[in-house]
Amino acid sequence: MKYFLLVLMSFVCINALAQLPDGFAYVKTVIPDLDVELRYNTSNNFVGKRIDGYRSNTLILTKETALALKKVHAELQNKNLCLKVYDGYRPQQAVNHFMRWAKDLNDTVNKKIFYPDIEKKNLFIEEYIATRSGHSRGSTVDLTIIDGNTGKPLDMGSAYDFFGEASWVDYQNITDKQKQNRQLLQTMMLKYGFRNYPKEWWHFTLRWEPFPETYYDFPIE
Repeated sequence: MKYFLLVLMSFVCINALAQLPDGFAYVKTVIPDLDVELRYNTSNNFVGKRIDGYRSNTLILTKETALALKKVHAELQNKNLCLKVYDGYRPQQAVNHFMRWAKDLNDTVNKKIFYPDIEKKNLFIEEYIATRSGHSRGSTVDLTIIDGNTGKPLDMGSAYDFFGEASWVDYQNITDKQKQNRQLLQTMMLKYGFRNYPKEWWHFTLRWEPFPETYYDFPIE
């Protein structure tokens, strides 16, 4: 009986892995020691609730993106630093959840934390939220750098997913150290083939991504 259960569990695991579309990977199989905290799998995000399509803290990306990210992570480790990822592949159903939330102008539970200086009705206009996200193509990732000893994120001058000028890459009203930390992240990601979104220091997309026109909707589990 015990042997049968082990075989069954192995089959379930293999079958779960096989459910990913061709060209995608579970990133932990590529970078086992990567720190992953998918914020949309929690209530610690601008909506204040777990987002549709996020069923586990499992990072999924295209294989090309995962391999490029592995190179970034490896070089940072030589400096006693590591990557911490807040989001990767994002199903379209999650984007649809954002859109429904945005239409309810009275739901501002986390406004003071994530968008204190922007009216909720303007989040789409100012391009902090989109009706179609590059994340759904599987080659966009949100991340930061953490200290290899303490696990604490380096000070980037604004929090992840803070909607406002303080998160713009070229924002100048931050300390020299915060600028250095941002520049380190930008330099490392650019070196290994990523391009940044100028309004979000944490947001990067792999250049020449494999599925530039395809928006996926399989859940994260």
